[in-house]
Amino acid sequence: MPAFFHHLSEVLYQVLECVGVNPWVVERRRHTFLHRKAAWDVHAHQEGRDETYFHFGSQSEGTTTPGLKSDTDTLITRNKVNIMYSWADWQERKRNLLMVRDDDTPPQHYLLQWIRSDVPQPVTHTDDPDYFTDSQGRVFYSNMAVIRRAAAAWGDEHMRHGPSNSPSEDWDYVIAFHCQTVPAEIMLWFTKMQHCFWPSQETLQAARKCGCFLVPAGCPGSVNENIEWRITPNLIERLLMFSLNMVPIKCLVALKLMKQQEFVKYTNCKSNCKFTTFHCKTALFFTLNRTHPTVWTKHQLIECIVRCLQTILEFLNKGECPHFIVEGVDLFNGKLCRQCQLRLEQAIQGMIQDDMHVLFHLQSDDLGQRLMALPHEVRPYPGHDVNTGICGKLAKDMFEYYLAYVTLVCHRLCNSEEADLITSMNNEINILENLAQNASTTQFHKNYIQFMVKYLMSVKASVTSSTCIQSGQPLPQDIWQLYGESLNNDVASSKLKLASMHYCRGELRRAESVLNEVDFDLDDSVQSVCGCGRGIRNEKLSKRFCEYTVQNYSHEQLTKKQAFCVRFLREEKFCAPRFLWCEMYRTVSDDVDHRSDNERKWMDWAEVDAQPFLLYLQYLTYRGLGVRHRQLKAFTRLQDIVTSRDKLHQLYHTETFLNLFGHCWELEDNLQRVLEAYTASLTFMPRNNAANWHIQRVIQTMNNYN
Repeated sequence: MPAFFHHLSEVLYQVLECVGVNPWVVERRRHTFLHRKAAWDVHAHQEGRDETYFHFGSQSEGTTTPGLKSDTDTLITRNKVNIMYSWADWQERKRNLLMVRDDDTPPQHYLLQWIRSDVPQPVTHTDDPDYFTDSQGRVFYSNMAVIRRAAAAWGDEHMRHGPSNSPSEDWDYVIAFHCQTVPAEIMLWFTKMQHCFWPSQETLQAARKCGCFLVPAGCPGSVNENIEWRITPNLIERLLMFSLNMVPIKCLVALKLMKQQEFVKYTNCKSNCKFTTFHCKTALFFTLNRTHPTVWTKHQLIECIVRCLQTILEFLNKGECPHFIVEGVDLFNGKLCRQCQLRLEQAIQGMIQDDMHVLFHLQSDDLGQRLMALPHEVRPYPGHDVNTGICGKLAKDMFEYYLAYVTLVCHRLCNSEEADLITSMNNEINILENLAQNASTTQFHKNYIQFMVKYLMSVKASVTSSTCIQSGQPLPQDIWQLYGESLNNDVASSKLKLASMHYCRGELRRAESVLNEVDFDLDDSVQSVCGCGRGIRNEKLSKRFCEYTVQNYSHEQLTKKQAFCVRFLREEKFCAPRFLWCEMYRTVSDDVDHRSDNERKWMDWAEVDAQPFLLYLQYLTYRGLGVRHRQLKAFTRLQDIVTSRDKLHQLYHTETFLNLFGHCWELEDNLQRVLEAYTASLTFMPRNNAANWHIQRVIQTMNNYN
């Protein structure tokens, strides 16, 4: 190896640290996706679905950078189906599917034969289109059943990539079945690994308990392609990735960056060939397996990358890429034609002969430019903008994910015909608290359960208070306990609902006290988060928030620096200022027909960003108290949001804020500014906007005045 490789290795190691490939960010990514998995599991349990969710791939492993733009791979197992590797695995009252292989079944694939649920005997006849009956009378479950359901659910947005189905380029969903028994072709791998450099015996022992998945993907060109299911050891692969230190992780990321920019140039043909990130990971696994651990050091990173490239060359030369775990599989089959293999082989040989100068030409994450900088110009990662940005986005996305599920739960409870909302929420809270006591519930699940219970308690307190205010009844004593237990789910939203309740009860001094507390906490280190599914174009995360998340990443710490949008259900409306009720009845004519599926879940409620609602409540409260200078101070701060393009365009519910701002102008008796505010609101959202009602009302008032 060239002498300068030692120096280049150190520089590349540090450069990769600066773009998110470091222990801090890798841990954050894994932590975030384990929390997401837990939230999805709990939500499925709440909805009565017997499913388990897994996140796999670069994002959840931490082997990505912002420039790689990795998607999110989600695998969903249907637990009501019992996969039988042998007849001994049959279970009564379960949908049993027996793994079957014939002489012509391709490697890594099985057929799933339907077995009766009352006795361990094959089903011999069915009219179900999801099944296929062969010439021997055997009934097999078709992999096309999954694809048809996905296509029906997502319509024109449906995309299919191998076994995955999705409505978006950013997400891949795979419906799978879990097989607890390790198949013979994977058991053979355990035997082969006994005397290798890697993986360790401890890792192998843990891997034996992982089982495998069956995903709906037949072998390309097979006569039974539509009824074949591919075995995939995702859990074992993730275990292997989680066992690695930073050197092989950086090595893999470097391979992915080279694949993204360079390898793709040589795999562009009519057959839509692809050299994938899984090919890169496979090369890394084989290289680790046969290379002494002393090679995998920071000072030899470039040598490790070259060794992986040489492994890829070996695959390309043979025209076959074996699977690291599953025996008898060629990963090039259906992915990379022979012509592209030969072109890529020649290109990689040139890269190695050119002493890896290709690294200096990588544009993603400005890697090449960073490498050409002097070592002392490469800033350390804890305070680097890229890393702080990644940490901040991961933290914000996790709670956005949580709130999306909150929206689904609230929508389901509000539309339940089985019981009133309070009873439904009590039942929901009981389900969650019982789940938290389950021995198999992890801390990740408990964190999400605690979050959801607190949110439901806040809604329950507000609904109960609303009913009391409407009927003129005093609040029950236990209401304060409900409010108290839900106040620290975030910095602002629950407290603002408490302040709003005090305002609606005429308890203005109490409202003022709560609002002052929120105003003190709601500084520029707090990040706004919304669960309505509304994205912000060119969103700018709070710099101080991102810096905070680098060192503070526990669940409890993150709640102190996030402000959720404030939500009022219709059942809570007497706890909301009367003007805000209009947001709950925002439709004009056929507006409902122009709502997205996501909007249909929340647009019958009032939703507003935390800081604008704080200032609006302060304006109303100080108006009621007759403290004009403080009322005007709140009004001036509202005006600052309008005049600052950055602030206005960083709101999730801009149209609602402008409607509240217009109401303040109404109270200031300036009808011209009122119309300007409501008209501006309509420019952000012409339909499903209460501003349509407000403009009609104001024009009528002006006509009556004239």
